[in-house]
Amino acid sequence: MAVAETAGLSPVLAFSLVGALGVGSQWLAWRLKLPAIVLMLVAGLIVGPFLGVLDPSEDFGDMLKPMIAIAVAIILFEGGLTLNFHSLRDAAVGVRRLIFVGAPLGWAASTAALYFVAGLSIEASAVFGGIMIVTGPTVIAPLLRQAKLQKRPAQLLQWEAIVNDPVGALAAVLAFEVVIVMQTATSVGEAVQTLAIGIVVATILGVAGGWGISRAFRLAYVPEYMKVPVLFVALLAVFALSDSVLHESGLLAVTIMGIWIANADLPSYVELRRFKEHATVLLVSGVFILLAAGMSLETLATLDWTVLVFVLAVILLARPLPVLASLAFSNVTWRERLLVAFTGPRGVVLVAVAGLFGERLVELGIQDADRIAPLAFALVAATVVLHGFTLTPLAAALGLTASNKPGVLILGGSRWSVALAEALKKMELPVIIADPNHAHLRAARDANIETFFGDILSEAAENRLNTVAYEKLICASDNDAYNTLVATDLAPEFGRENVFQLKRVRQSSSRHALPSTLGGRPFGADDTYFEANARLAESCEFRVTNLTEQFTIDDWRTQNPDAVLLAELGPNGTLRLLGPEDTPKASPGAKLLAMMTARPERKDNPDPDTLKSAQG
Repeated sequence: MAVAETAGLSPVLAFSLVGALGVGSQWLAWRLKLPAIVLMLVAGLIVGPFLGVLDPSEDFGDMLKPMIAIAVAIILFEGGLTLNFHSLRDAAVGVRRLIFVGAPLGWAASTAALYFVAGLSIEASAVFGGIMIVTGPTVIAPLLRQAKLQKRPAQLLQWEAIVNDPVGALAAVLAFEVVIVMQTATSVGEAVQTLAIGIVVATILGVAGGWGISRAFRLAYVPEYMKVPVLFVALLAVFALSDSVLHESGLLAVTIMGIWIANADLPSYVELRRFKEHATVLLVSGVFILLAAGMSLETLATLDWTVLVFVLAVILLARPLPVLASLAFSNVTWRERLLVAFTGPRGVVLVAVAGLFGERLVELGIQDADRIAPLAFALVAATVVLHGFTLTPLAAALGLTASNKPGVLILGGSRWSVALAEALKKMELPVIIADPNHAHLRAARDANIETFFGDILSEAAENRLNTVAYEKLICASDNDAYNTLVATDLAPEFGRENVFQLKRVRQSSSRHALPSTLGGRPFGADDTYFEANARLAESCEFRVTNLTEQFTIDDWRTQNPDAVLLAELGPNGTLRLLGPEDTPKASPGAKLLAMMTARPERKDNPDPDTLKSAQG
């Protein structure tokens, strides 16, 4: 098979193509509910080695390597920025074991698989083995949301991915520093000295950069609108200065800088986190497309049966054994251990870092390091596809699925919230009510509804409340400002289309109107807290109705002209919460949840099919 002839693209056109392919692949993956990394891999291979439209080394020239190096530095900084030690202390014992015991064992096991099975040199194996302990939070998060695991196994997988992201990169950086010093030094003493100087300088610069940024932001030396640009410039400066002392030590420096800022408790941390999330989406997709397009057909031809054996060795041995050993004699059940042990999808960070270090090792004279990139691609593609299709049935077989239906998280423990939660339970949907006032949850507890006592925005909620099991959020407390705050803060996590809020009391006044960027979507009849609860005092009820081919939505509306539609559960299990402007799809087999005046005959003798509120 011959590569198509190409005259090469201009750098601007090539840059635009990379961006369009990367972001377009992520968007398409979101629409099709597929792993984004698989689509990016396919897109990069098609425009690169198969069609020859994009040749990164030719189109970008000498700028390609610095571009990838800076992108990887920002990605690693983002990984460090997710590592909050306070959250780690609050995590379960199993999480700490996976990090402090499982990660080193995983590094050793991965190195052994690369050396003995894939046939790489010890230098390439040690560097790539460190990167392989990264399971990838950007891959784990959508898989957990799709599988809807129980709280503890979901927490174990999620926190392992978050923390091991920078830890794995750090291990690879340290291994690479050892290799580069051993290759360039004339004696063991000089090698140790050069490595020590590089690590010390990287640590000092990383700590200094993190401390300086934290202090400048806390003391308001930097205006709010300049914080993200200043952070970006400081990141590049730390990376460049450290790299000038010892090649690639800048990656270690920016990782340490990110960890320092993550633990500085900055008021602006949310804005910084949003910046790094957006930057990472762009950079990760861009780097992945570049690395995939830069593969040659000759390199792809090296993917023979030994690669298959290597992938199987990682999935069946190098991943499960360290996990099982680290979780042995802990409070984690054997079912949870098996699920975590056989769930280890790798992500784009692994490919990006592996591609960078593979090129650097080749430049040092370690020729078999050119196999690192194709091995990384093969491992990522295999694990993402495998776990994407097997996590849900494996969790179900082990009895670790919280629910296979979309859940609803309700903020506020009013009588209206309790009645709504009972209706949702009647539809066999998982539901939980959260409230910072313990007394407000008494009715929910009496109704046997799951509750969470505490501030939903607190770190305790982040660590103890398994939001993965809940797809929708309804903010319905008696505090309009708190509802708006929660809806605005959690909209990026749930998706703005899945966050709803009761109407604010003064919302109709132009003086008190808020922009569309704040708060959640209107829900039901767009009632205020007091209007919604007043409906209950006026003998209203929540009622669930099944639509069939014989009993259609028109029949239902004829019988219930005063009904206010709140939700629709489709025959395929899709839940839609409805606002005043929304219309149901109303296909046969769907269930409608509405609030309407209670039937007189049911006021004194409610039947099991009707969920009535307490009468006022």
